[in-house]
Amino acid sequence: MEAAPVFEEFTPESDCDCPGCIHWRRTAPHALPRRLGGHPAAHGARRALVLAAAAGTVLGGQTLPAAASVEVGGHLAGTGAVPADDGPGTPQGGASPLHGRPATAAPGPPGVAAVRATTRTAIINRAKKWVAAKVPYSMDAYWSDGYRQDCSGFVSMAWNLSGNEWTGSLGTYAVRIAKDELQPGDILLFHNPADPNKGSHVTLFGGWTDYTHSHYIAYEQARPHARKQATPYAYWTNGNSYLAYRYKGVGGGSPGGSGTSGPASTRYPGAGSFGPGANNKYVTRLGKALVARGGKRFYRSGPGPRWSDADRRATQAFQRAQGWRGKDADGLPGPTTWAYLMTGKGRDIPGAGAPGAPGGTGRSTGAPAYPGRDVFRPGRSHPAIERLGGQLVKKGFGTYYARGPGPVWSESDRRNVEAFQRAQGWRGAAADGLPGPETWRRLFR
Repeated sequence: MEAAPVFEEFTPESDCDCPGCIHWRRTAPHALPRRLGGHPAAHGARRALVLAAAAGTVLGGQTLPAAASVEVGGHLAGTGAVPADDGPGTPQGGASPLHGRPATAAPGPPGVAAVRATTRTAIINRAKKWVAAKVPYSMDAYWSDGYRQDCSGFVSMAWNLSGNEWTGSLGTYAVRIAKDELQPGDILLFHNPADPNKGSHVTLFGGWTDYTHSHYIAYEQARPHARKQATPYAYWTNGNSYLAYRYKGVGGGSPGGSGTSGPASTRYPGAGSFGPGANNKYVTRLGKALVARGGKRFYRSGPGPRWSDADRRATQAFQRAQGWRGKDADGLPGPTTWAYLMTGKGRDIPGAGAPGAPGGTGRSTGAPAYPGRDVFRPGRSHPAIERLGGQLVKKGFGTYYARGPGPVWSESDRRNVEAFQRAQGWRGAAADGLPGPETWRRLFR
């Protein structure tokens, strides 16, 4: 009787040209080791158990065929196939620089996410490259262009961002828009703040499939690889939780049309564009932005180009949601109100009957406007840092302050924020000690 086959650990040869080994050699150098937060499943798959017998093995008198394929790096060597999965590719990695390159950022004002100018055509063409290459889904591997191979890495790549973002930070590079404003290159984003790695996903909008606007072409990074397919609006699951966003740096060049929603289009058009008697495109744009921020209930029809009392009441509700009162909440959009609406800053209009809403208690209990992720960086000084520290102490998370808190970001701030994030049940990239919009909201609620 032949001896039982011997199993041994196997690392693919450097000259093997099967699809599995090619993928392993491409992604293995980029994956994080377990001690630095890499996913154990990704590393366990790199070293597979294979039969030492190359052709056939006799076991118990029965001839067994040689293994048709060996799982290497997630692929089935010899077939190039990967396990299929209909759901979105989650969990996801956290914010990080492009792999193999130092972190860089386009210049921008403090507290505002830096953006690079691009066009809708460029965004879609970049997405098509990953789809054509069938880039495999992975939360901790990086493609040759330095972007992480998960859903948020895919959008970071398509938007040509300076680093890899995640669903909790992509919104800082974009402006909230309404469904009927969607154009190719915009995104549909669902970030689950209660458990960011459960269900959170983002897709790139490629255009409507027909006039009903019930389905659209989605470019996305999901298991098993980057894909393009018709998708029900807003997504297969959690559809009501997805929000539409437009990248701040996008200009013209829309496939099949023209786009003009670049940084210049966010400029305040002047007080004369609003108020009784005004009739222009800026009134329409204001109304659509207010609807996207929770003001739909104020409009029986529209929004439209003619100024109405609905515009005034919706604007006033948005202003009051920011905690403004008196002349700062008169229902006429000034430069600050316009900037908040066009760049997605500040708090949304609360629902009818909620505290701070018209008809509610009159008290605003929401968080102050999130100042932006760039504020919370080593050596930065900003009033929001001291405000954050004071709230951490108030909530019982000031253990790491030897003195202060103060306006200069420090390791003590980061460790206290991390403790607060972990108290929410978050782990990994969601508890990195850097306050994002959801951390900020929970601290100040």
